[in-house]
Amino acid sequence: MPDRLISATMARTGVALYAAVSTGLVAEIQQRHDLSPTATAAVGRLVTGAVLLGANLKGAERISLQISGDGPIGAISAEAWLLEDGTIGARGYARNPHAEMPLNTRGKFDVAGVLGAGMLQITKSYEIGQPYAGVVPLRSGEIAEDLAAYLARSEQIPSVVALGVLANPAGVSAAGGAIAQVLPGTEESAILQLEERALTMPPVTAQIAGGADADGLLRELAGDVDLRARRSLDVRFACRCTRAKVEAALVGFGRDGLERMRTEREETAATCEFCRRVYNFSGPEIADLIERLEKR
Repeated sequence: MPDRLISATMARTGVALYAAVSTGLVAEIQQRHDLSPTATAAVGRLVTGAVLLGANLKGAERISLQISGDGPIGAISAEAWLLEDGTIGARGYARNPHAEMPLNTRGKFDVAGVLGAGMLQITKSYEIGQPYAGVVPLRSGEIAEDLAAYLARSEQIPSVVALGVLANPAGVSAAGGAIAQVLPGTEESAILQLEERALTMPPVTAQIAGGADADGLLRELAGDVDLRARRSLDVRFACRCTRAKVEAALVGFGRDGLERMRTEREETAATCEFCRRVYNFSGPEIADLIERLEKR
Protein backbone atom coordinates (compact mmCIF):
# COMPACT_ATOMS: atom_id res chain seq x y z
CA MET A 1 0.00 0.00 0.00
CA PRO A 2 1.59 3.34 -1.02
CA ASP A 3 1.93 6.10 1.55
CA ARG A 4 -0.69 8.74 0.92
CA LEU A 5 -2.28 11.82 2.48
CA ILE A 6 -5.94 12.61 1.82
CA SER A 7 -7.85 15.68 2.97
CA ALA A 8 -11.56 16.46 2.73
CA THR A 9 -14.37 18.35 4.41
CA MET A 10 -17.48 16.81 5.88
CA ALA A 11 -20.54 17.93 3.93
CA ARG A 12 -22.99 20.24 5.73
CA THR A 13 -20.53 20.72 8.62
CA GLY A 14 -17.52 22.88 9.37
CA VAL A 15 -15.14 19.97 9.90
CA ALA A 16 -11.91 19.41 7.93
CA LEU A 17 -10.49 15.90 7.87
CA TYR A 18 -6.94 14.71 7.10
CA ALA A 19 -5.74 11.11 7.03
CA ALA A 20 -2.42 9.56 6.08
CA VAL A 21 -0.79 6.17 5.80
CA SER A 22 2.94 6.59 6.48
CA THR A 23 4.17 3.02 6.90
CA GLY A 24 6.86 3.21 4.22
CA LEU A 25 8.05 6.63 5.39
CA VAL A 26 8.42 5.54 9.01
CA ALA A 27 10.07 2.25 7.98
CA GLU A 28 12.71 4.12 5.99
CA ILE A 29 13.43 6.48 8.88
CA GLN A 30 13.76 3.48 11.22
CA GLN A 31 16.23 1.82 8.86
CA ARG A 32 18.30 4.93 8.20
CA HIS A 33 18.72 5.67 11.92
CA ASP A 34 18.59 2.14 13.36
CA LEU A 35 15.82 3.31 15.69
CA SER A 36 14.74 1.19 18.64
CA PRO A 37 11.04 0.17 18.64
CA THR A 38 10.03 2.89 21.13
CA ALA A 39 12.11 5.52 19.33
CA THR A 40 10.46 4.40 16.08
CA ALA A 41 7.04 4.93 17.65
CA ALA A 42 8.00 8.40 18.88
CA VAL A 43 9.62 9.63 15.65
CA GLY A 44 6.97 7.88 13.54
CA ARG A 45 4.14 9.62 15.33
CA LEU A 46 5.83 13.01 15.07
CA VAL A 47 6.67 12.72 11.36
CA THR A 48 3.14 11.49 10.62
CA GLY A 49 1.83 14.51 12.50
CA ALA A 50 4.05 16.74 10.36
CA VAL A 51 2.65 15.16 7.19
CA LEU A 52 -0.94 15.70 8.37
CA LEU A 53 -0.31 19.31 9.39
CA GLY A 54 1.39 19.85 6.02
CA ALA A 55 -1.72 18.92 4.03
CA ASN A 56 -2.32 22.52 2.96
CA LEU A 57 1.27 23.54 2.25
CA LYS A 58 1.97 25.49 -0.93
CA GLY A 59 5.14 26.27 -2.88
CA ALA A 60 8.23 26.46 -0.69
CA GLU A 61 6.32 26.38 2.60
CA ARG A 62 7.55 23.94 5.24
CA ILE A 63 6.38 22.72 8.63
CA SER A 64 8.81 21.58 11.32
CA LEU A 65 7.96 19.82 14.59
CA GLN A 66 10.40 19.37 17.45
CA ILE A 67 10.00 17.88 20.89
CA SER A 68 12.73 18.50 23.46
CA GLY A 69 12.36 16.53 26.66
CA ASP A 70 14.33 15.27 29.66
CA GLY A 71 13.73 11.61 28.81
CA PRO A 72 16.33 9.19 27.41
CA ILE A 73 15.60 10.02 23.76
CA GLY A 74 16.62 13.65 24.32
CA ALA A 75 14.81 15.27 21.40
CA ILE A 76 13.01 14.27 18.22
CA SER A 77 12.39 16.32 15.09
CA ALA A 78 10.30 16.01 11.93
CA GLU A 79 9.68 18.11 8.84
CA ALA A 80 7.27 18.03 5.90
CA TRP A 81 7.17 20.10 2.73
CA LEU A 82 5.77 20.00 -0.80
CA LEU A 83 8.18 18.57 -3.37
CA GLU A 84 8.46 19.79 -6.94
CA ASP A 85 6.62 16.72 -8.24
CA GLY A 86 3.59 17.53 -6.08
CA THR A 87 4.20 14.90 -3.40
CA ILE A 88 4.73 15.47 0.30
CA GLY A 89 8.34 14.96 1.36
CA ALA A 90 9.08 14.27 5.02
CA ARG A 91 11.99 13.38 7.26
CA GLY A 92 12.66 12.85 10.98
CA TYR A 93 15.28 11.80 13.50
CA ALA A 94 15.94 11.20 17.19
CA ARG A 95 18.91 12.58 19.09
CA ASN A 96 19.36 9.22 20.85
CA PRO A 97 18.00 6.69 18.33
CA HIS A 98 18.58 3.63 20.52
CA ALA A 99 16.64 4.97 23.53
CA GLU A 100 14.24 2.33 24.76
CA MET A 101 11.66 1.85 27.52
CA PRO A 102 9.58 -1.14 28.67
CA LEU A 103 5.98 -1.23 27.47
CA ASN A 104 3.64 0.90 29.57
CA THR A 105 0.86 -0.43 31.79
CA ARG A 106 -1.47 -0.66 28.77
CA GLY A 107 1.03 -2.82 26.89
CA LYS A 108 1.86 0.00 24.47
CA PHE A 109 5.09 1.76 23.53
CA ASP A 110 6.00 4.14 26.38
CA VAL A 111 6.51 7.17 24.16
CA ALA A 112 5.67 9.51 27.04
CA GLY A 113 8.35 7.87 29.16
CA VAL A 114 11.06 8.00 26.51
CA LEU A 115 10.32 11.70 25.89
CA GLY A 116 9.89 12.80 29.51
CA ALA A 117 8.78 16.31 30.41
CA GLY A 118 9.49 18.98 27.84
CA MET A 119 8.24 21.28 25.11
CA LEU A 120 6.68 20.93 21.66
CA GLN A 121 7.63 23.53 19.06
CA ILE A 122 5.94 23.85 15.68
CA THR A 123 7.48 26.15 13.09
CA LYS A 124 5.89 27.16 9.79
CA SER A 125 8.20 28.56 7.14
CA TYR A 126 6.68 30.56 4.27
CA GLU A 127 7.84 31.55 0.80
CA ILE A 128 7.82 35.20 1.87
CA GLY A 129 8.30 36.59 5.35
CA GLN A 130 9.64 35.27 8.62
CA PRO A 131 8.83 31.80 9.96
CA TYR A 132 6.16 31.51 12.65
CA ALA A 133 6.92 29.37 15.69
CA GLY A 134 4.62 28.27 18.49
CA VAL A 135 5.80 26.51 21.66
CA VAL A 136 3.71 24.64 24.23
CA PRO A 137 4.57 22.33 27.14
CA LEU A 138 4.02 18.63 26.56
CA ARG A 139 0.68 17.70 28.04
CA SER A 140 0.97 13.92 28.00
CA GLY A 141 3.93 12.98 25.82
CA GLU A 142 1.67 10.80 23.68
CA ILE A 143 2.23 13.28 20.80
CA ALA A 144 -1.30 13.03 19.36
CA GLU A 145 -2.75 14.64 22.49
CA ASP A 146 0.05 17.20 22.50
CA LEU A 147 -0.63 18.18 18.87
CA ALA A 148 -4.33 18.55 19.66
CA ALA A 149 -3.46 20.75 22.65
CA TYR A 150 -1.16 22.88 20.47
CA LEU A 151 -3.83 23.37 17.80
CA ALA A 152 -6.42 24.38 20.40
CA ARG A 153 -4.11 26.71 22.31
CA SER A 154 -1.89 28.28 19.66
CA GLU A 155 -4.17 28.26 16.61
CA GLN A 156 -7.59 28.22 18.32
CA ILE A 157 -8.65 25.19 16.27
CA PRO A 158 -10.33 22.45 18.35
CA SER A 159 -9.04 19.19 16.90
CA VAL A 160 -9.13 15.43 17.30
CA VAL A 161 -5.76 13.82 16.55
CA ALA A 162 -4.98 10.11 16.23
CA LEU A 163 -1.48 8.79 15.50
CA GLY A 164 -0.05 5.29 15.63
CA VAL A 165 2.97 3.14 14.80
CA LEU A 166 3.31 -0.65 14.98
CA ALA A 167 7.02 -1.47 15.04
CA ASN A 168 9.57 -3.99 16.24
CA PRO A 169 13.32 -4.44 15.73
CA ALA A 170 12.61 -6.13 12.40
CA GLY A 171 10.63 -3.26 10.90
CA VAL A 172 7.42 -1.25 10.77
CA SER A 173 4.17 -3.04 9.99
CA ALA A 174 1.79 -0.07 10.14
CA ALA A 175 1.96 3.69 10.65
CA GLY A 176 -0.48 6.50 10.03
CA GLY A 177 -2.84 8.99 11.53
CA ALA A 178 -5.84 11.24 11.18
CA ILE A 179 -6.82 14.76 12.24
CA ALA A 180 -10.28 16.30 12.40
CA GLN A 181 -10.38 20.09 12.80
CA VAL A 182 -13.50 21.92 13.90
CA LEU A 183 -13.80 25.14 11.94
CA PRO A 184 -15.71 28.25 13.10
CA GLY A 185 -19.47 27.94 12.81
CA THR A 186 -19.63 24.17 13.21
CA GLU A 187 -22.89 22.99 14.76
CA GLU A 188 -22.69 21.40 18.20
CA SER A 189 -24.36 18.21 16.93
CA ALA A 190 -21.59 17.71 14.35
CA ILE A 191 -18.92 18.17 17.02
CA LEU A 192 -20.57 15.61 19.31
CA GLN A 193 -20.88 13.13 16.45
CA LEU A 194 -17.22 13.59 15.57
CA GLU A 195 -16.10 13.09 19.16
CA GLU A 196 -18.15 9.90 19.39
CA ARG A 197 -16.63 8.55 16.17
CA ALA A 198 -13.11 9.33 17.40
CA LEU A 199 -13.71 7.52 20.68
CA THR A 200 -15.27 4.39 19.17
CA MET A 201 -13.32 3.84 15.95
CA PRO A 202 -10.50 1.21 15.98
CA PRO A 203 -6.90 2.42 16.42
CA VAL A 204 -5.43 3.70 13.15
CA THR A 205 -2.68 1.07 13.22
CA ALA A 206 -5.24 -1.71 13.56
CA GLN A 207 -7.13 -0.30 10.57
CA ILE A 208 -3.96 -0.04 8.46
CA ALA A 209 -2.76 -3.51 9.47
CA GLY A 210 -6.20 -4.76 8.42
CA GLY A 211 -5.78 -3.27 4.95
CA ALA A 212 -7.23 0.25 5.30
CA ASP A 213 -5.71 3.00 3.15
CA ALA A 214 -5.83 6.75 3.82
CA ASP A 215 -9.27 6.96 2.27
CA GLY A 216 -10.46 4.20 4.60
CA LEU A 217 -9.16 6.07 7.65
CA LEU A 218 -10.94 9.20 6.46
CA ARG A 219 -14.25 7.41 5.98
CA GLU A 220 -13.98 5.64 9.34
CA LEU A 221 -13.65 9.00 11.07
CA ALA A 222 -16.40 10.67 9.02
CA GLY A 223 -18.94 7.87 9.48
CA ASP A 224 -21.92 8.13 7.15
CA VAL A 225 -21.40 11.85 6.45
CA ASP A 226 -20.59 12.67 2.82
CA LEU A 227 -17.12 14.01 2.05
CA ARG A 228 -16.29 16.77 -0.42
CA ALA A 229 -13.37 18.92 -1.63
CA ARG A 230 -11.04 15.96 -1.58
CA ARG A 231 -7.28 16.28 -2.16
CA SER A 232 -4.84 13.37 -2.42
CA LEU A 233 -1.03 13.55 -2.21
CA ASP A 234 1.58 10.81 -2.25
CA VAL A 235 3.98 10.82 0.70
CA ARG A 236 7.63 9.75 0.69
CA PHE A 237 10.88 10.16 2.54
CA ALA A 238 13.00 13.08 1.33
CA CYS A 239 15.83 15.21 2.65
CA ARG A 240 16.74 18.85 2.12
CA CYS A 241 20.46 18.45 2.70
CA THR A 242 22.94 19.44 -0.02
CA ARG A 243 26.71 19.70 -0.20
CA ALA A 244 26.39 23.47 -0.38
CA LYS A 245 24.44 23.54 2.90
CA VAL A 246 27.06 21.34 4.58
CA GLU A 247 29.81 23.65 3.33
CA ALA A 248 27.97 26.61 4.85
CA ALA A 249 27.73 24.74 8.15
CA LEU A 250 31.45 23.98 8.13
CA VAL A 251 32.27 27.62 7.41
CA GLY A 252 30.37 28.40 10.59
CA PHE A 253 33.24 26.85 12.57
CA GLY A 254 35.38 29.83 11.57
CA ARG A 255 38.94 29.97 10.30
CA ASP A 256 40.51 28.34 13.38
CA GLY A 257 38.05 25.47 13.34
CA LEU A 258 38.57 24.85 9.64
CA GLU A 259 42.36 24.96 10.08
CA ARG A 260 42.16 22.25 12.74
CA MET A 261 40.06 20.10 10.40
CA ARG A 262 42.62 20.57 7.61
CA THR A 263 45.72 19.82 9.68
CA GLU A 264 44.46 17.13 12.07
CA ARG A 265 42.93 14.73 9.54
CA GLU A 266 43.27 13.77 5.92
CA GLU A 267 39.52 13.91 5.37
CA THR A 268 36.60 15.49 7.22
CA ALA A 269 33.26 13.68 7.19
CA ALA A 270 29.98 15.46 7.91
CA THR A 271 26.80 13.41 8.33
CA CYS A 272 23.27 14.76 7.79
CA GLU A 273 21.32 14.20 10.98
CA PHE A 274 18.11 13.53 9.02
CA CYS A 275 19.10 11.17 6.20
CA ARG A 276 22.54 9.97 7.44
CA ARG A 277 24.19 10.84 4.14
CA VAL A 278 27.91 11.38 4.59
CA TYR A 279 29.67 14.31 2.90
CA ASN A 280 33.46 13.96 2.70
CA PHE A 281 35.85 16.90 2.42
CA SER A 282 39.54 16.50 1.62
CA GLY A 283 42.26 18.74 3.04
CA PRO A 284 42.43 20.85 -0.15
CA GLU A 285 38.63 21.24 -0.09
CA ILE A 286 38.77 22.48 3.51
CA ALA A 287 41.55 24.87 2.44
CA ASP A 288 39.26 26.15 -0.30
CA LEU A 289 36.57 26.85 2.32
CA ILE A 290 39.13 28.79 4.36
CA GLU A 291 40.05 30.83 1.29
CA ARG A 292 36.40 31.59 0.59
CA LEU A 293 35.89 32.61 4.20
CA GLU A 294 38.83 35.03 4.05
CA LYS A 295 37.51 36.65 0.90
CA ARG A 296 34.24 37.66 2.55
